[in-house]
Amino acid sequence: MNYKTISKEIIKSLQFLKKKEFIPLHEPELDSEDIKMVKKCIQSSYISSVSHFTNEFEKKIKNLTKSKYSIAVINGTSALQIAIKACGVKKGQEVLIPNLNYIGSSNATIYCGAIPHFVDVESNSFGIDTLKLDKYLKKISYIKKNLLINRYTKRVIKAVIPTHIFGNSARIDNILKIAKKFHLKVIEDASECVGSYYKGKHLGTFGDAGVLSFNGNKIITTGGGGAIITNNKKIYNESLNLSTINRKKNSGWNYDYSDIGYNYRLPGINSSLGISQLKKLPKIILKKRKINLKYKALFSKSKFFKLVHEPKNNKSNNWLNTLFIFNSSLKLRDKIIIEINKKGVGVRPVWKLMHKIKHLSKFPKMSLNNSILLEKSLINLPSSSNLSEK
Repeated sequence: MNYKTISKEIIKSLQFLKKKEFIPLHEPELDSEDIKMVKKCIQSSYISSVSHFTNEFEKKIKNLTKSKYSIAVINGTSALQIAIKACGVKKGQEVLIPNLNYIGSSNATIYCGAIPHFVDVESNSFGIDTLKLDKYLKKISYIKKNLLINRYTKRVIKAVIPTHIFGNSARIDNILKIAKKFHLKVIEDASECVGSYYKGKHLGTFGDAGVLSFNGNKIITTGGGGAIITNNKKIYNESLNLSTINRKKNSGWNYDYSDIGYNYRLPGINSSLGISQLKKLPKIILKKRKINLKYKALFSKSKFFKLVHEPKNNKSNNWLNTLFIFNSSLKLRDKIIIEINKKGVGVRPVWKLMHKIKHLSKFPKMSLNNSILLEKSLINLPSSSNLSEK
């Protein structure tokens, strides 16, 4: 296929966008209300992590997700690290991680002294391929004293981290069944899914714990930030201790500590922005759904590519709209991306696959055919809520 022909068709379809010097992939929607709330925090002097603004932000996260507990931290990767430890993953144990993924869950697993074990994804939902995983675990593991043991490495496989991609759900029902069958903890990476629901339930609330992200490129932002959400009191208490300095209660000015703590809690100044941003979330999602509908209409008849659709039973936040290029290759994909970016439109590939990254390449993995296909086929489109038409 000719990359110039495909690029030209994509660029032509994007002519509805208002002319700018460069249209970014995704930027936050910030306004005077955000400035007002941050200014209020500054004037209060409660700008650090010991702040009623952080407490309020956590309460609003609970209200949004209908989870019993939430802890706001400095980013999504730190949230993953805390959730992994709080769910009981020990040094030397394995954690199942989708190969098509942002690197955060792999790095967080390594921070905990655990071992990433890469599994394949579905070609439609981009979440963990549960049929393939079930067969794989039957082949490579056995259960002993309620622990899943890798028969080849002799290590315990302790947890699975399903990632919900681009605002859409992985097959979480099936993942939960597999987790129960094989005695696995479930830590949902819902970093891209603030405001996304599956069967009426917010993503990140199905497993033992879930993680959200409020990075600058997410649907709403705190500048940098994340959160752990859970309905399990024990996991909450452990996460709270780990996210602070784990100071003993009633230790007064003695500054005595129970155990290690990472001091990851989100500062009040970031939380104040989050409070303001959460108020706008329903409006932002409506705008993004309109953009998605526009893309659906524009890309419905191409013979070169298709728009990735929202899976069944999902109510997506439509964080990133995505094209699937037919019969693609990494070389073709990259040429298309370079050509479109030259025209002032920010598009990007999906992440480099985890097993191809140098410091991750040594870790165990299953066959990864679907991930390999998707890596060369997917292109993310501009998806900011403030994309404007001519």
